[in-house]
Order: sequence, then C-alpha cells, then structure tokens
Amino acid sequence: MVKKSLFQLHWFFGITAGLVLALMGVTGATWSFQDELLRLFNPQVLKVQVRDEGVLPPAELVRRVEAEQGDKVSMLWVNVRSDEAARIFFTPPPGERRGTLRYADPYTGKLQPPVSGQGFFDLMLQLHRFLAMGDTGRQITGACTLMLIFFCLSGLYLRWPRQALNWRTWLTLDWAKKGRAFNWDLHAVAGTWCLLFYLLFALTGLFWSYEWYREGLNRLLGDAPAAGEQRKRGEGRGRPPAPGKDAAPLVVDYDAIWTSLQAAAGPGLRTYNLRLPPAGGQPATLFYLLDNAEHERALNTLSLDPATGAVRQHDRYADKSFKAQLLASVYALHVGSYFGLTGRILVTLASLSMPLFFITGWLLYLDRRRKKRQVREARKGLNPAGDTGNGWLVGFASQSGFAEQLAWQSAGQLQAAGLAVRVQPLATLTETDLQQAQRALFVVSTFGDGEAPDSARGFERKVLGQPWTLGNLNYALLALGDRQYPHFCGFARSLQHWLEARGATASFSAVEVDSADPAALQQWQQQLAALTGAAPLSAWQPPQFSAWTLTRRELLNPGSQGAPVYLLGLQPSQPERWDAGDLVDVLPRNAGSTVKALLDGLGLEPHTPVRVDGLEERLDHALGGRLLPASRGHLIGLHAQALVDALIPVAAREYSIASIASDGVLELIVRQERHPDGTLGLGSGWLTEHLALGASVSVRLRRNSGFHLPTAPAPMILIGNGTGLAGLRSLLRARIVDGEQRNWLLFGERNRAHDFLCEEELQGWLASGELARLDLAFSRDQAQKVYVQDRLREQADELRRWLAEGASIYICGSLEGMAAGVDAVLAEVLGAEELEQLIELGRYRRDVY
Repeated sequence: MVKKSLFQLHWFFGITAGLVLALMGVTGATWSFQDELLRLFNPQVLKVQVRDEGVLPPAELVRRVEAEQGDKVSMLWVNVRSDEAARIFFTPPPGERRGTLRYADPYTGKLQPPVSGQGFFDLMLQLHRFLAMGDTGRQITGACTLMLIFFCLSGLYLRWPRQALNWRTWLTLDWAKKGRAFNWDLHAVAGTWCLLFYLLFALTGLFWSYEWYREGLNRLLGDAPAAGEQRKRGEGRGRPPAPGKDAAPLVVDYDAIWTSLQAAAGPGLRTYNLRLPPAGGQPATLFYLLDNAEHERALNTLSLDPATGAVRQHDRYADKSFKAQLLASVYALHVGSYFGLTGRILVTLASLSMPLFFITGWLLYLDRRRKKRQVREARKGLNPAGDTGNGWLVGFASQSGFAEQLAWQSAGQLQAAGLAVRVQPLATLTETDLQQAQRALFVVSTFGDGEAPDSARGFERKVLGQPWTLGNLNYALLALGDRQYPHFCGFARSLQHWLEARGATASFSAVEVDSADPAALQQWQQQLAALTGAAPLSAWQPPQFSAWTLTRRELLNPGSQGAPVYLLGLQPSQPERWDAGDLVDVLPRNAGSTVKALLDGLGLEPHTPVRVDGLEERLDHALGGRLLPASRGHLIGLHAQALVDALIPVAAREYSIASIASDGVLELIVRQERHPDGTLGLGSGWLTEHLALGASVSVRLRRNSGFHLPTAPAPMILIGNGTGLAGLRSLLRARIVDGEQRNWLLFGERNRAHDFLCEEELQGWLASGELARLDLAFSRDQAQKVYVQDRLREQADELRRWLAEGASIYICGSLEGMAAGVDAVLAEVLGAEELEQLIELGRYRRDVY
C-alpha cells in the first residue's frame, strides 16, 4: 500500500510540477555560466588591459565612474589582478534592491559600453527564481523544489533493487530496449545518475525560497556567536532597511575602507565586493577573496563603519567550522563551483537533463492512460440499458476471454434491434438481478473437464443450488467447450439444469459450441435474430489470420533429456498490439516431405490444380493445410479434387505469447511434440523444424482477458513449469516496464544444467531487483523429485505474507500435474475458503492446458 501510494503521488506531482522544474533546470543552467557567456559575446567590453601599476584604489575608481555616470555608487565588485572589468552598481530607485549595473575598467576608471545579452540573463534568473511572476512565482518554485526532494526519495524507493550493491543495476542503460521499456529505463537510470545533484539543488535552492528554511539552516549549521555577541535573525540576508526621513546622510571614506581591507587581506587579495548601506549610521559590508581560496564563494567578510573604515566584525572563512563553511557556500554548492570547474559542468549537465524526466514521465503516464482507455472492440457503440426490468440481461463466464467477447457481440446484436441491454459477469449476478430481468442471455464457457471458469467459481458455489424463484425469466444459453473432454460444456449444462429447476423458460434450445465452431455460432446468431424479430445479421467474423515472418529460432535446452524447447520470434508485416497474457493462434502446415509421401502413394501429381474456398491452387499446396490421415487406404482411387474435399482443414494451434508489444517481436516458447511412431507433432514440428527462417506463417492474435495484469499495482506471484514460462514471461516483462518490482517467480523443469529456460534473462532480472524472488524446482536433479508445488509448500509463510500485502497468483503451464498440484497446495496452506475468495476477487488466475 505504501509503495502504491508513493507511486501515485510520484506521477501526480511529476505531471504537475515537472514542467516548472524543467524550466528551472534549463534557466538555472543557462544563468550559472552567465559570466563566461557574457565575456564570450562581449570581449571588448568585459575584458580590459592589465596594467603594471595595478587597479585604482576604490576612492579614485568611484570618483571617476560617478563623474561619468552622474550617479552615486552603491556596490563595487573588483578583481584586483585580472583582465576582468569591474562591476559597478549605482544607487537603486526607491523600492528596488539593486540599481543600474555598469562595467568599468578598474585600471582607468572608464565606464565600458553596455553589455549585449545582460537582459537575457536577467530574464533567466527571474524565470529560475520567480517564473517572472514576483512573489507568487517564488512560492510556486519553492513548492516545486520541495516536490523535487520527494521525487528523489520516492523514486529511489520505488526502484530499489533486491541486490542494491550491484552498481550495474543502478547505473547501466539497456539501449536495446524500445518504447515504454526504454522510456522507463531512461527515466529510472538517468534519475539515479542525477539523484545526488537534484538533492543538492533542492536542499540549497530552498535557502532562497523560504525564510523558515533559511533560519533553520542558520541555526543548524551556523557557528555559535562569540562571547558578547548575539546572532541576529536574518543577519546578512535581505535588503537593507529603507532610510527614514530623518536618516543621516551616507558618508563614505573609501581610503579608510581600502586601508582596512589591505590590512585584513594582506598581499593575497584577489577580489573584493563592497556593499554600501542606503544611509548613514549603518554598517557597510565588504567581502573579499584570497588567492588561496577553496572556491569562488569562500569569502571573508568585514563589517565596518563606512565613514571611518573602522572594522566592527571580521569573519574569516578559514576560521569557520566545516558546517559553517557549508552554510557560507550555499551558492557555490547550488551551482557546483564548490567542486571546481568539473563540478560546475556536472551540475549544469544535470540541470539541462531536467526536461528529460518531464518528457519521459509524461510518455509513461500517457502510455498508462492509453492502456486503461483501451476497450474491447465488441463494446463499441453499445449503450447501457435504461430500464433494467424491461431490458435484456447478458451474463457471461469466461476463462480466456472468448465468452466475454461473444457476450458483447450478442449484446450488440440485441441493441441493433432496438433493445436495451445490460452486460454483467456471471459472478456479479444476484437473486434480485435474475428476478427483475425478464429476458436474459447467458454466454458461458467450461474450463477443463466440466469445471466452471475461475471467474465463475464463486457463482457456482454460492448460486447454483439456491432455491430461488425464477418463473418470470426467459433465457437463452450459448455454451462454449471442447469435445475432447468427457464432460463437454459441463458447467453450462449445470447452469441450464438449475435454471430449469427454478422455473426459468428457455427461449430456444441451448447452442453448444465446440472449439469456436463457426456453424454453431451462426446458429446462435440466427436464433437471436428470430427471437428479436430483426433480420439475421451477417456471420460474426473472428479476427483474420495474417502472414507473420519467422525471424528467430533458438534452442533453449541443448542436451536436455526431454524434448527440445525453442524460443521463436515472429515479426508482423505491420505493427500489432497485444496485452501481456494474450494468446496467439497459429495455422501450421504439413511438411513438404509428408505431402509428397502421400501423393506418391496415391499416384497423384503435386502440381494438379484444385479449388479451395473458391480459389485455385496446386494440389500439394492445398494438402499442406489439410489434416492428413495416418493410413491412406481409404483414399486410394480418389481424384485430386475429391481428395482435397475429403480431408478436413488443419485446426489452429494455440500458444501463450512470451513477449510484450513494445518488444517489437512476438515471441513463443514451444516444445517439440513427438508421436509414438517418432513423427513430429503438426504444430510444434512446423514451427520448430519445417518452417524455414524468413518464411511466413499464418497467425491470429487472441485476447485473453482472464490472464491480464491487475489494474492496480500490487505484488505478483507467478507459478509455472516448462513452456508455461511463456505466459509468465510476458507478464513479467510488462510488470518490469511499468516499474513493478514485487515479482516472485516459481519455475520448474527437469535439470538445471540443461532445462533452465531463459536463465540469463531471469537471473539478470533477479540481480537488478526487477524480480524480487526466484524459486526453482528441477525435478531430476536429486533422488526425490521436487516440483514447483513442493517449493510453494516450503515457502508457505512467505506466500501468506505476500498475499497479505495484496499479491495476486498467476499460473501458466500443464493442467494435469503442475496446476492441480499447485491448487492442492494452496488449498492446504490457505484453506479452501480463502482460496475461493482469491478466485472470486480475481487474484488467482490460470492459463493452463
């Protein structure tokens, strides 16, 4: 909860204060090199000829510049041995802090021509400190500076890795990343590089923003006053008080001041800065710098009587304690000159990079918003029902997202007929919902062998069997299942029996769909059309297959006792988007050698033309997409077209996607399957062996909403074995891109030496802290076999702790064995009731096969 709250505040403050901080960074960096830039552009004005006789004493210098300017001097800034022009400030107008600035030759007293660009740098300072808005701007920049401290500390906490002592984790940028992944990496890594600089900026910048902060620093870092002295509030800060009507006139003895300065500084004097009070009776302040000064602001200070030059107080920088020296060097620390020219350059580069964090932060924010705004295609154009009682209720129970998609399509068909519609997950339906709804559609899938989808297990447990009275309900049922399981559409049939027992009336016989059979779905549409009285709609078209290119095929388990496992890379012809956890359908083809053997046995020519779906193509190519029988005896004597018509098309194979869309490539992790006769499985054999690199394969993306990431940041426990790592890998990649580091992976295979799939990547995430825990179970590495469910049982206390912190559990892999074993351990450790609650809350999700 703390991390989630910090994350929300981090991005909220970032998108609000980020622009101001970016402006402050750029303007501050520009102004910090004001002197060098002005000298570069005004060499004839700001550079003077050094003379052997030295600079004029203050009395003569002031006399000459006042005579030429016609105004009184209020401040002098003179370098006594360089070619720099002296800075002369004249008496400010009433209410102003400083008067006109002119540059003069300190060797001759002649005023120099006006400086080009001075107004620009004055504007930069105004923007940096006040946003050119006066005191209101100062309050804004001060607040943003406080936020900068929060950004630094919260950002450090949010990206704190598990192995914090690994410097590469903190400071290296992966240039191979793209899109959101690269933006996040750049934001985090560059932020780490700049972290200390930004803390330095903020902690020193607040000195000029808030009086309370300045007073606090003075009390914390300032030396205790000498005996008999009393520290004055705000001493040395702010503008001098305006002279009253009865104030004595200012009398200045420059010769006496010069004498006092020479006596105090000695022969090592390099620079002096004399600041005169606005009226008599007030002390003048004289700052001076020595040749051996540690930095440009290691100033010594004389407080003296301007009329007599008598020194009232002399503060030497070298005599101060270290903390007091830091207090006196606030400006030097702020601009980096405390650390010399190298420090100034580094600080300037850090300042100039401030917009980088505003831009990358906004890109990450917009990407996050874009993901949240993505709605299902089936929802487009669908309006909510006005009158719940007279409208249609559409309830769905989906494991992979297909039933949900069909529910929204059905609702769209009803609304197209002018009917009000309300769509709800089956898990949220109550007795009141069902009793008030006079007409309802149920689109229900069955998970595994007759089980309810995970999202509807609570409905099955709490609702089915309840003695509710539903005599006023007319319903229709679309049941999705797979006939390879003995209890085909088992959950949908249980729902139907309960509805009938409660008095509900079926509008027409339930439509059962085997593996998304198009004919059954068309029957459902026609029934709906008849029910609503509207003309039948065109058949729902599933997403079309498109050609993708196989760009990568890497063996992940060389030397393994098990079947080979490959990492495959597929590239679309144009950019495609999918979410972590989604699936892909691949249309495999028969190997050319297999087709040739069949044709040779039947005595048919491969180039014989045939027609498939109205299009003409070669016989061998047509048979590549047909399911070929093991025995060809019943096919002998058929001509080419009859042979094609007798064979059914190859069905698509479903795989979990192992990458995210920002990777730019769709990756799969596929294990070769071999039949008892030694031949390769059709789908795995096509992808891992027969399909050539650079060749095309037919691919269709499929949404799997039941296995998507949680909408809110929370810890995640990912459990899988073998090629089930694919779906977990995509989730991990998406989490890492989003900056989520509370990830715990439990993964199992045969032998660590050969079957540690994606080892380098997983270990890298563990080292960088992007994977908080990695528990491995290699079943064949010891006498007694150990599986992921055993590792989970061993970590029962840690499991409970993660779940108490809001973690979700995601499982991907084999249904028999691994998934069932994990389910049993969870029930053992947590109890059946708590496990069911996790399922109902969507915190326990499975993508198993």
